[in-house]
Amino acid sequence: MSHPQPSQAMRPSYGYIVSFHDLHPTPAAFREEVLAGLQRTPKSLPAKFFYDQRGSALFDEICQLEEYYLTRIETGLLQQHAVEIAELIGEEALLIEYGSGSGHKTRILLDCLPTLAAYVPVDISKEHLLAAATELAQAYPYLRVTPVCADYTREMEFPDFEEFFYRRRVIFFPGSTIGNFSPPEAEAFLRHAVEVARQGGLLLIGVDLKKDPTVIDAAYNDGRGVTAAFNLNLLQRINTELGADFDLRLFEHRAFYDPAHGRVEMHLVSKQDQTVHIGGITISFAAGETIHTEDSYKYDLAEFEQMAARAGWVRRSVWQDERSYFAVCLFAVG
Repeated sequence: MSHPQPSQAMRPSYGYIVSFHDLHPTPAAFREEVLAGLQRTPKSLPAKFFYDQRGSALFDEICQLEEYYLTRIETGLLQQHAVEIAELIGEEALLIEYGSGSGHKTRILLDCLPTLAAYVPVDISKEHLLAAATELAQAYPYLRVTPVCADYTREMEFPDFEEFFYRRRVIFFPGSTIGNFSPPEAEAFLRHAVEVARQGGLLLIGVDLKKDPTVIDAAYNDGRGVTAAFNLNLLQRINTELGADFDLRLFEHRAFYDPAHGRVEMHLVSKQDQTVHIGGITISFAAGETIHTEDSYKYDLAEFEQMAARAGWVRRSVWQDERSYFAVCLFAVG
């Protein structure tokens, strides 16, 4: 690493993205994964592909819904405990955020971390990532903002960022996105996060907890139909980027909580027998057949901590709301 950076009073003002690392999956990779998912039985599509520019905007809208308790509670926990969290993170940290989205929660931390060495938002949606990173860079002109466009659900060669000084790496993974992985996948992800964070690193992560199934079901079946539009937009993206001919009117959104597996399942249901074309490939659907688009696992806190421990993380602190609907957890590399 280079020599220690000067105090904030001496630091240069940026107000723009300092560097950009583009590790975005290619269109060929997108097509390959889509076709593989639609040609298997049962059909499925990876949830990571929800987040094109429109999908990201729809998800931001979901986060404002009354039924979607997750964002409201997590944001409240971060606001309530931001000073304590900042003290545990310490000075001159490198903050790496997976699935950074619009960065609204990030600002809560940034306001309490004035000596942050740099902020590294990581997201798969390039347009949304660059727009949000530019906005943050302008709002925090003394902060180095170095976005990485990548599929963080897969192991990747993470940039070194050795061109400037930092004391530790801190991974921020809010929004209960860890629930989109199956438990074995989540454990593998947490194990890889240890490698990214390195010795002395931290992980600040949001975890949606098991609760009354009616509360969970409502969060994924909002009255305004925004979640349905978000789900269906995945087919529109395939039409736009891969030249497919999905008729969105012939599919409907379905989401339900499965207590036996502790997860929400989200599907797109074919309303009738039909065929869809993607290039020269024909995909047949029977009436009632579904495309499984997302899982969202809910955890008991002890269950999640045990999984994190197997991956190499040690619990430092946990903050929960009064109903134990959601937890924000801080772990250290063991």
